[in-house]
Amino acid sequence: MIRITMSSLALGMIAAPLALGLASCGKKDEGAGEAPKSAQPLPKVAAPAGKTWAEDVVKTSEGGYRIGNPDAPIKLVEYGALSCSHCAEFAQKGFDKLRDDYVASGRVSYELRYFMLNVFDIPASLLATCGATEAVLPLSEQFWAWQPNMFQNLQSAGDARMKQIQDLPKDQQMAAIAEVGGMTEFFASRGISRDQGKACLADTAKAKAFADQTQKATTEFNVTGTPTFIINGNTVGSMGWEELEAKLQEAGAR
Repeated sequence: MIRITMSSLALGMIAAPLALGLASCGKKDEGAGEAPKSAQPLPKVAAPAGKTWAEDVVKTSEGGYRIGNPDAPIKLVEYGALSCSHCAEFAQKGFDKLRDDYVASGRVSYELRYFMLNVFDIPASLLATCGATEAVLPLSEQFWAWQPNMFQNLQSAGDARMKQIQDLPKDQQMAAIAEVGGMTEFFASRGISRDQGKACLADTAKAKAFADQTQKATTEFNVTGTPTFIINGNTVGSMGWEELEAKLQEAGAR
């Protein structure tokens, strides 16, 4: 995890150079806040008849994607980057249990807010959010599992190809990065057609919203990298699933 050096996006286009490269992630935060604690286990909350809480999916006013009981007493937010290997590790180790045990209990809601850790997160996030709201989290989880392929594709492209992309007009750079990284093909195989993806990659308003969301996270929640977790408005820092699960249990989800 690094201190953010990416400059803001002018109308959603890349202002930071592609030479920004692949940032690290996952460093523990100093001075992170405390999660709420409950002396007694919180009662489970039944989902509406014929549904599960994991099927309750909404886009929030903060720009995130939330599953679970909207009135859950424990509200978990993850600021995650699709390019971050530690986010991928969290997804692989913890997401199924988080969804099937904690969210399903009605005691915990989970919201993913995208964080632009480096330039590759912009096209990845635009494509992950290109389809229906209920598809965003499954696509993100699948992307994290596939993520090493993106790194391999980018490495195979070489510095010369990346320099060529940097020299393209700014309104063509997102699509070029997505193509070279294999993102276009990845999402096309999962229901986001190339034409649909191309339109989403050209959505400058959404790209700027992601940049603004990243900036807001750094100032309001002291997010300096990914994944960073927030429980009931308190930033508890960057950690693996085991440590986060312990905090959820301390908050009453046990």
